[in-house]
Amino acid sequence: MSEEILINVTPQETRVAIMEQGVVQELHVERASSLGLVGNVYRGTVCRVLPGMQSAFIDIGLSRAAFLYIADILEYETNAEKPIQELLYEGQTVMVQIIKEPIGSKGARLTMQISIAGRFLVYLPQQEHIGVSQRIEDESERDALRDRLLRLLPEQREGGYIIRTLADVATDEELLADIEYLNKVWANIQAANSEAAHGSLVYQDLTLPLRVLRDVVNENASRILVDSGGTYQKMLEFAERYAGGVKNRIERYPGDRPLFEANNVEQEIEKALSRKVELKSGGYLIFDQTEALTTVDVNTGGFVGGRSLADTIFKTNLEAAQSIARQLRLRNLGGIIIIDFIDMEEEEHRQAVLDELRKAVAKDRVRTTIHGFSGLGLVEMTRKRTRESLAHILCEPCHACQGRGEIKTARTVCYEILRELVREARQFNAREFRVLAAASVIDLFLDEESQSIAQLSDFIGKPILLQTENRYAQEVYDIVLM
Repeated sequence: MSEEILINVTPQETRVAIMEQGVVQELHVERASSLGLVGNVYRGTVCRVLPGMQSAFIDIGLSRAAFLYIADILEYETNAEKPIQELLYEGQTVMVQIIKEPIGSKGARLTMQISIAGRFLVYLPQQEHIGVSQRIEDESERDALRDRLLRLLPEQREGGYIIRTLADVATDEELLADIEYLNKVWANIQAANSEAAHGSLVYQDLTLPLRVLRDVVNENASRILVDSGGTYQKMLEFAERYAGGVKNRIERYPGDRPLFEANNVEQEIEKALSRKVELKSGGYLIFDQTEALTTVDVNTGGFVGGRSLADTIFKTNLEAAQSIARQLRLRNLGGIIIIDFIDMEEEEHRQAVLDELRKAVAKDRVRTTIHGFSGLGLVEMTRKRTRESLAHILCEPCHACQGRGEIKTARTVCYEILRELVREARQFNAREFRVLAAASVIDLFLDEESQSIAQLSDFIGKPILLQTENRYAQEVYDIVLM
């Protein structure tokens, strides 16, 4: 299926939208104030070893210490029987690479097994393994690609490689150019690491537009539109050196209307931040994201188009499966995902919905595993999480509800204020009490709860004045002692 890649660049942020048949399938956002960290290499210092968890905290100069598991230590494979306290010690200097962005309250996840991505190959300078991308499933094709690479490599080679899916269409000259580029990058990393201070950056991965050329663009990409002249030139230069077949597909966007607005991407971003997703049939999905997992609830809504109730449910679930796969890519949701499809009695329908979901997620560039229906009728799946979701990048917890997704009613706040007035009256001998609160709370005091405030004033023997503060959220109030 033909893809179109739109790249919107401003001094503050770069946004990339991957389109299929005019519909946004993926969104990537990188801000100048918080550039992506995955792939970066640091000269770190071991600040704490945790024998109980067989892991360690490494100071790499970020606001939070990063996390290193024992399986990601360079010497682990040859010292598999040794505990982590025999492999690392506090104060030790190590070269590490970020493999997972800091997410929520968790620090970045690290590895000492450095890997450098090229367009067709991933270089593993500290290993000897020759692997093939898991997305290439045909065994004969995997063997042919492995043999082809081994023929191109020198006999006394250093390091191993993973063959990426794009290598299938690469010429021998392109593969050799990729090998040369990757070896140069590794030599530069080694030189920079020997001179770098502790906790400093040794190697930074490419910017988002160049990573798109390296990692995303394939034979399905019909064109790449970019609205920045400077970025356009950099992409052309990169393509000239490392991705020659892509150069003629890079175009400078000529329109006066903003690129994302002209292609309805801004509207899709707003929808991707919504909890509710409407289906064309009239059904809808509800997405709830927590730190541990994401839940998706499927509802029929107003859809009554089936021949029977079972048929209506089946058609809604089929449409939901396609929409869920797209939303997972669009929102970049990862980790554990639980889907509550509408209950289906027929096993044939359940299997058809699972098949539709598997077919839809097969387009995903991120590794996704579907575990089928559980005993409770829920579909369990996982999607590899390496960076923050779209909502976590663009949004923050609501200051009014503190991330709960709901706020206390005005009546609940009224009763809190009444209890607080009693406590204050017992502690302080004020002349009068003034309540500052949101308009909805004050209006309730003046109307339905007017008797309550009058009774309390009589009880404490002091006047209570009410004052509206338009800037206050509904849960916010102050009691001023006069």
